[in-house]
Amino acid sequence: MATHKSKADTTQAVNDLVSSLNHPATQEIQMLRDIVCEVSPSIQEGVKWNAPSFRVDEYFATINLREKQGVGVVLHCGAKVRDVAAGHASIDDPDKLLKWLAKDRATVRFSGKDDIAARKPAFQAVLRQWIRFV
Repeated sequence: MATHKSKADTTQAVNDLVSSLNHPATQEIQMLRDIVCEVSPSIQEGVKWNAPSFRVDEYFATINLREKQGVGVVLHCGAKVRDVAAGHASIDDPDKLLKWLAKDRATVRFSGKDDIAARKPAFQAVLRQWIRFV
């Protein structure tokens, strides 16, 4: 189990980062923060890779601030590569949200607020499954 005790491992650090961003998708970033944190009371925020990130025991998701259009979320299994090939197959993704980058990493991209709102239930269902692997 990972221990997270640095100033970067706090919601306040994420609040500070987001308020300092000059990003065209600030509202979408906030929407995604809320949506991810609603999935489980065990999810906490922090700044990882200079972006809003989410963890249970390990970090499992990071908002991709570098999307050319809209905003994205990178789903991962912490800092270490894990053999989750079996998990890859067991993630139920009927809405085809996930674009797999590796056996332990996938992205979800949203074009804007309406897209986030429309796909919120499917995204949260994927997140509930994903955190089982972290």
